[in-house]
Amino acid sequence: MNIKSLLLGSAAALAVVSGAQAADAIVAAEPEAVEYVKVCDAYGTGYFYIPGTETCLKIAGYVRFDAGFGFGDAYDNNGGQDWGDHTRAELSFDTKSDTEYGTLTGRIALQANANGATIPAGGLTGGAATTLGSEGNSTIIDEAYLELGGFRAGKFASWWDNDFTGESDKMSNNTNFNAVRYTYDAGDFYAGVALEELGGISGRDAYADFGLAPTVSQLDNNSLGIDASVGGKFGAFTWQVYGGYSQREEEGAVTARMSADIGPGTLEGAVVWSSGLNSETFTNNYDQTGEWTFVAEYQIKATDKLTITPEVQYTSNIVPDVDGNWDTGHMWRAGATMDYKIVDNLSTRVSATYVNEDYGNAGGSADWVEGFFRLQRDF
Repeated sequence: MNIKSLLLGSAAALAVVSGAQAADAIVAAEPEAVEYVKVCDAYGTGYFYIPGTETCLKIAGYVRFDAGFGFGDAYDNNGGQDWGDHTRAELSFDTKSDTEYGTLTGRIALQANANGATIPAGGLTGGAATTLGSEGNSTIIDEAYLELGGFRAGKFASWWDNDFTGESDKMSNNTNFNAVRYTYDAGDFYAGVALEELGGISGRDAYADFGLAPTVSQLDNNSLGIDASVGGKFGAFTWQVYGGYSQREEEGAVTARMSADIGPGTLEGAVVWSSGLNSETFTNNYDQTGEWTFVAEYQIKATDKLTITPEVQYTSNIVPDVDGNWDTGHMWRAGATMDYKIVDNLSTRVSATYVNEDYGNAGGSADWVEGFFRLQRDF
């Protein structure tokens, strides 16, 4: 056998062996497809599909730091403490999905608060436009509700929580309850009614200065409130009327408000009528500021980052008689709020308010200045 034949035979043998080994080789399995989170744009920005479902979820919230201050008659007896800090963190979860009855919504908003000092404020409305509050920490469910076809049930803010942009007014009282509500919404017009579990509100201790201490410390926790609202838009105008009645207190209030885009900003005004205070608790869950309240503000968009909102309020008959009927006195509040966008999702707010309360036939008066500085990071 010559060398050429030997080489050809060896090559053929190697080819057979290699082919046999290739037939027996282990083939790696194909990687399973990964289900990436998909953006859900049907309900606005920030929503994404929960993997494996048709439900859209949005996670949001904010971190806020406030420093409140006050000086004048309402802060004269605070042991030299006329300022206080407040930190808040809020985390919210919103879910939405389409059904044959409309959009099914669920919302959970968790809130944690830390107040550094107890800064009691005097007068009848001291502390209303500041962050001064009770010392200590609290973690609460701010909102938790479900909604379908216009029906909502759970714990949520009422129509009375629709605050003005400015921070100088003093209007509604409790605004967040366990409730059931139905709202008909046609876009440019809506109407709704709600049944609310009221409670926990106390009469103002300051009434004792006028010899009007309540005979019952606070409203029962299972009082029924009936709340209704209608509103809409036409052109540049937006209007809203809402009212509430407390079954336990046998008192209520009505608010009418309107806003319009005028010039470089938005002009908004409101009129509030309060029926009075319960003769035992000296409370009115829907408004216990005074008999008639008039509020006006003008939100000026000065630049893309700066908004300035001057605001004024007048309330008549702020002191009740021994039966809880509004009787005498008046109040003026005037101030301004400045909002500045530092960068995306980080803003600051500064507010200052002058308050003058005249107690009429009850005797005496008080005036003071209060406000706060805020930093807030949204996400």
